[in-house]
Amino acid sequence: MPYTVFSGLDFLDAAILAFADDGALVYHNPAAADLLGLREDHLGLPMDACLGPESPIAQAVRNACRDNISITEHEILLHTAHGEAYVSITAGPIEAEEAAALVEVRQIDQQRRIANEERLQAQQQANRELIRNLAHEIKNPLGGIRGAAQLLAHELHDPQMREYTQVIIEESQRLQSLLDRLLTPHRLPQLSEINVHEVLERVRSLMLAETPNGLAVKRDYDTSVPPLIGDREQLIQAVLNIVRNAVQAMAGVGEILLRTRIARQITLNRKRFPLAIMVQIIDNGPGIPEALKETLFYPLVSGRPGGTGIGLHLAHTFVTQHHGTVDFESRPGYTCFTLHLPLNGWPAPRNIPADSAGDDGPAHAARPRS
Repeated sequence: MPYTVFSGLDFLDAAILAFADDGALVYHNPAAADLLGLREDHLGLPMDACLGPESPIAQAVRNACRDNISITEHEILLHTAHGEAYVSITAGPIEAEEAAALVEVRQIDQQRRIANEERLQAQQQANRELIRNLAHEIKNPLGGIRGAAQLLAHELHDPQMREYTQVIIEESQRLQSLLDRLLTPHRLPQLSEINVHEVLERVRSLMLAETPNGLAVKRDYDTSVPPLIGDREQLIQAVLNIVRNAVQAMAGVGEILLRTRIARQITLNRKRFPLAIMVQIIDNGPGIPEALKETLFYPLVSGRPGGTGIGLHLAHTFVTQHHGTVDFESRPGYTCFTLHLPLNGWPAPRNIPADSAGDDGPAHAARPRS
């Protein structure tokens, strides 16, 4: 390292870079080397040679030096040595013999994820209150319409006219079913000790039964994952909705991977948990359209013709009720939904038998990887 004046910056977790008057890189700390793939032999090279001519870091340095001010840019998508990441960039001129400009690059993916999760939870809470009130207002007159149509059908002798009343009855029943599904998350969870692998195996069996041809559902389970406390039926429904959504997006032909891991010292909904179960549902389908990514978990939002937009909304609601989170990343050929479920999110229910994790085996039973 040619300039020891910057050696105190070596221990920072933010990426730090310094540039000379002519734009040559004169210093980078280990965090910058890891984030941007810089090496010792990059020192002394022009900025564009180190970072690329289109780099937002290089552009921030140029703007700061041109206007002789400090510039901070937030939520910048940066191509790093490990893939794409969102960062904040602060660049400004400095008065030093060794360098003319200093840059700090800090990854904000976790902060961004937390902010998005809080925004989504606030929106979901508002949506749930609106839907609950609206559903109750609709159910009573809807029942009256269906009952009146049934009575009218008994009075009509013309088969063609009775077809019209049958349409009213069937559509009323369809709307009633939709309202019931919208109101489902409002029941209290029925807590018990659950083996998450049994939840995944139940979903796997259901999907293979529904789609026997063209669908492969693989497993990559961490058999050391302990049981958690939760509502078994809600978790089955949450995972089933995500998997079914993937199968429908792939038109029943493709591959799904169910993966479990342990996450340690993780923050979920601004609360820190020492241990959480991570469940990943990965498919090789066409990916989620960009237009739907911001509103994917909203109710009545669907990218599929004839879809109700309820499935992913319910999945997010059920996981949130377990004090967990749902994230996703998607591109053509790869979509991954990640569920984090804290192991101590609920108080342990009393009088749970040791073998009550499910109906199909002991609490720690898990299939091998396949």
